[in-house]
Amino acid sequence: MNKKKFILIFLAAVVLVITAFAFIFINKLLNKPLVTIEDNSTVFYIANGSDFNNVKDDLYKEGIIDNKSTFDMMADIKSYKENIKPGRYIIKNKMTANELVSLLRSGAQSPIRVTFNNIRFLPKFAGKVSEKFEFDSLQLITLLNDKEFIKELGYNEETIISLFLPNTYEMWWNTTPEKFIIRMQKEHDDFWNEERLAKAKKIGLTPTELITLASIVQEETNKTNEMSRIAGVYINRLKVGMLLQADPTARFAYGDFSVKRVTYDYLKIDSPYNTYVYKGLPPGPICMANPITIDKVLDYESHRYYYFCAKPNNSGSHAFARNLRQHNNNANAYHRYLNKQRIYK
Repeated sequence: MNKKKFILIFLAAVVLVITAFAFIFINKLLNKPLVTIEDNSTVFYIANGSDFNNVKDDLYKEGIIDNKSTFDMMADIKSYKENIKPGRYIIKNKMTANELVSLLRSGAQSPIRVTFNNIRFLPKFAGKVSEKFEFDSLQLITLLNDKEFIKELGYNEETIISLFLPNTYEMWWNTTPEKFIIRMQKEHDDFWNEERLAKAKKIGLTPTELITLASIVQEETNKTNEMSRIAGVYINRLKVGMLLQADPTARFAYGDFSVKRVTYDYLKIDSPYNTYVYKGLPPGPICMANPITIDKVLDYESHRYYYFCAKPNNSGSHAFARNLRQHNNNANAYHRYLNKQRIYK
């Protein structure tokens, strides 16, 4: 073997050994834990419009990784730099560079849980909901105040609140306001199945009108065993053309929801929401009606009661009456109770 050939073989062997050691080193580096956090897991957000440097810098600033170069190297290997996917990700402690980049590149974000209950006004709703999403409350409330947008959905300024059914929903953190509303529309439409639509039609109300009535019933009582009976009272009144005379609508028109005693000052407020002044249902719901309340109204109790009044025992229950004389007796007993308790408003 001549000297030149020996040198070439030797150099090739050296390169092979170096390559082998480099491969082993890089493999160990990329597959050793890269994530070092105190807890077992943490939440990491990638905003819409973020690029790779934004992601890398945020991971470092938030103390999730302490080695940018290793993350950078794995991102090159897995072509992550061109595949940034916004979202909310659960990152676990001791994840390797390979595991971390694979998670972020896959877009396998973790959903958020959005819960809302009895809310009266859309600004408060927008503020509560936006806490869970990337979008802010101004973006959502601007959309809900867009007359053309809500008109396309079949609502107006007074009825748009009936779109939202209080519940808990799973969604993506980077959902847009438009997609959020579209999702709520789907939930609304799914709720109003053929059976519920048939019940509402039999009563003579549209889904929005039914929700409006349910919102009044819900504000009248938190006792589910009385909701169907109270709904029956209001439906009886609607059928004969009586004023609903619902205290919650007077409070809504007045804008004070803390009062326990609705006085004449409330009853004379000139507002389409005041059912002491205007016949029929208000122009829209006075709060977001819960699905259970809606079902109680759909399954209202058929009876001959036209009046009801809170019982004078602080139980939250009501006394029902068929005529005004019986009702006045019940109301006088309740007023005496309020006087005794020194509740004048």
